[in-house]
Amino acid sequence: MKLHEVQSHRLTLERYLAPATLDDALRLLAELGPRARLIAGGSDLLLELIRGQRPAVDTLIDLTRVPGLDLITDKGDHLLLGATVTHNQVVTSATLVTHALPLAQACWEIASPQLRNRATVVGNVVTASPANDSITALRALGTEVEVRSIRGSRTIDLGDFHSGVRKVALSETEMVTGLRVRKMKPTERGIFVKLGLRRAQAISVVHLACVIDFEGDRVRSARLALGSVAPTIVEAPEAQSFLVDQPLTDSVNREAARIVAANIQPIDDLRGTATYRLDAVEVMVRRALEALATGDERRHWPKSPVTLGVGQRNPGFTFSDLRTEDTIGATVNGSPMAAAGASGLTLLDWLRDRLGLTGTKEGCAEGECGACTVYLDGVAVMSCLVPAGRADGATITTIEGLARNDTLHPLQQAFVDLGAVQCGFCIPGFLMSGAKLLEERPQPDASEILTAMSGNLCRCTGYYKIIESVHQAGSR
Repeated sequence: MKLHEVQSHRLTLERYLAPATLDDALRLLAELGPRARLIAGGSDLLLELIRGQRPAVDTLIDLTRVPGLDLITDKGDHLLLGATVTHNQVVTSATLVTHALPLAQACWEIASPQLRNRATVVGNVVTASPANDSITALRALGTEVEVRSIRGSRTIDLGDFHSGVRKVALSETEMVTGLRVRKMKPTERGIFVKLGLRRAQAISVVHLACVIDFEGDRVRSARLALGSVAPTIVEAPEAQSFLVDQPLTDSVNREAARIVAANIQPIDDLRGTATYRLDAVEVMVRRALEALATGDERRHWPKSPVTLGVGQRNPGFTFSDLRTEDTIGATVNGSPMAAAGASGLTLLDWLRDRLGLTGTKEGCAEGECGACTVYLDGVAVMSCLVPAGRADGATITTIEGLARNDTLHPLQQAFVDLGAVQCGFCIPGFLMSGAKLLEERPQPDASEILTAMSGNLCRCTGYYKIIESVHQAGSR
């Protein structure tokens, strides 16, 4: 039987490097040039490698163990986001929610909890897709990109950093070390709005971010950035100028929205036609301005976002240099385990094929279904989008480790009692997500359960029993 190309696992890597310092990372990047790619989250890069879209790349330089790159630092008039700061770190940062709400809202809309635990904001910026949600928020807030190489450093305005689809002002030996995000002033309010084809795991049809500086009830200045409507993130200078010195009344909001729609030429693609995007843009801009006019921009923000284990991402390891068949050692389900396959496998394949832990399932191999959910250093992740080398020295929990001393986890017992167990293919992923939620929220409400499960798909469409099981396990 011939496998689909996604299932054939053509991760033809020869080397996995985990530098212990930023200087090490820059040196390796300079030495290896186009053969190597930096990785932190990897949700785009690993898929490109598996699909054979980067045939010249044979080495990964993993940044997730470099100290300091996972920090969010308050610098007074701006916030500095390190290169490995994840989307879930942003949504749980009180400082960012207070001073850069549109960015927090954009990060909250991205993918699922498991992917938000790995995917980074800098990764969005470097990938340079106009559909990447966080870039519009960063543009509207006013962001600069910090870039370094062994030759020195420079700072680039985000508007100048992107020159086209997946095109950035970055040489092969440079890396983005951080983002300087301007804090909103006390007189400013901002919002991020997204239209997708489903409520989670959706690439944007259109998204926009708007930041307004008020003087009383009138607009002092406005910044409006739109994504998924052009090859790069675009702003709306005509509408921005129109809004100045005006109150955000219904008529002003409608006219500003009309001006935006009249001055863009949206793309046609599988997610939506240009005509649909034009209509959507006009409605979205008007609603965003209405929310800012009434101070309603925070109404839907969760008091305590569900993350499924966001936490310390840098365990403080020393430099690692692993070749294709070098042995990886990890603590798996409480026991030390080791097997070869350091650079040519994903974590999912290493767990299943090398350790024989087949409870973790492969459903899509691209981070869409959640069947491969495991805990990596206490954080729920999609193991199909993690390089196997990242397991070296790590602590991992799979579905086989959820029960303790032959006693089922309360959620496993609830699945049995309520008949939530169905075909068994996606159930391990649901159990891992649900158990991590119960660890984070012992008695979750309905909204929290839906958020926790948003990265998991049930092929039998039996969600009701699964949700009921989480409720019952929580009540215990």
